[in-house]
Amino acid sequence: MSTVKHAAPAPVATPPVREARRSGPRDPAKRAQAVAGWILASPFVVVFLVFTAGPVLASLGMSFTDIRSTDMRSPFAVAFVGVSNYADLLQDPVFRKVTVNTLLYLVLGVPLTMAVAMLVAVGLNSISRFRGFFRVAFYLPVVTSIVAVSVVWKYIYREEGGLLNAVLGWVGIDGPGWLDSTSLALPSLVVMAVWRNFGTLMIIFLAGLQTVPREHLEAAEVDGASAWGRFRHITLPAMRPVLLFGAVITGIGYLQFFEEAFVMTKGGPLDATRSVTFYTYDQFSFGNYGYAAAASYLLFLAIVVLTAIQFRLLRERD
Repeated sequence: MSTVKHAAPAPVATPPVREARRSGPRDPAKRAQAVAGWILASPFVVVFLVFTAGPVLASLGMSFTDIRSTDMRSPFAVAFVGVSNYADLLQDPVFRKVTVNTLLYLVLGVPLTMAVAMLVAVGLNSISRFRGFFRVAFYLPVVTSIVAVSVVWKYIYREEGGLLNAVLGWVGIDGPGWLDSTSLALPSLVVMAVWRNFGTLMIIFLAGLQTVPREHLEAAEVDGASAWGRFRHITLPAMRPVLLFGAVITGIGYLQFFEEAFVMTKGGPLDATRSVTFYTYDQFSFGNYGYAAAASYLLFLAIVVLTAIQFRLLRERD
């Protein structure tokens, strides 16, 4: 009688068992490092909370109240008014006027500043001699006191005895009162601001031009592309992140336009050069703290919206 042998069943593969992490106590050395890090950072954290985060949150709360300078001795008498300050601002004709002025500063100043900075950066990138000298010369107005620069340009723009009208007089042109005209005062301030601020973007763009692949430019030149074609189709796309950074910081600067108008025109003539920042400064000087806080947060909202638009337009594309 034969015996039938049955094959042994094949072993079933079982998934690997993950080793449980040991939940033991934390490494004392790492804990000591973390404590030491917080101790070293605590002075900055305290200063930031007291002098930055605290005032920002306080001003946000003030924007929803009717607090004035006369209420500082009795802060509990301040009433909560909700969004009334914001609604009053939007209905204020003076605020609408300064908002239009600020948009003009932005629309005129940002493209001009970026165009001049790019033109100068491309020029400096194509030369080898005296490049350092020209960098310092073009950047010098940026580090010069804005008050000193504004005073000098105020005399340049003078109707009688001004340098600009004197030069125009050499060719028989009777120059106007640049800062006394409601139509010329704002563009005149923009020209001065472009001259003063393009040095920062020039340095940034010059650094960005160094990152453009040389082999791409040389290949395009061999294929017969013109200088403008190489700049438009190779240089500008390669510098898109640099252009985005320059547009953001320049746009924020022109939305906060203040010192030039304060020194040169005092916001005149007829509020033609008064900006939102100037308006906020005036309201704070008048003691309308809640109103001024609301205006500053509307300006903050405008900066956020502008930055979002710039990121959408200038972000890198595949």
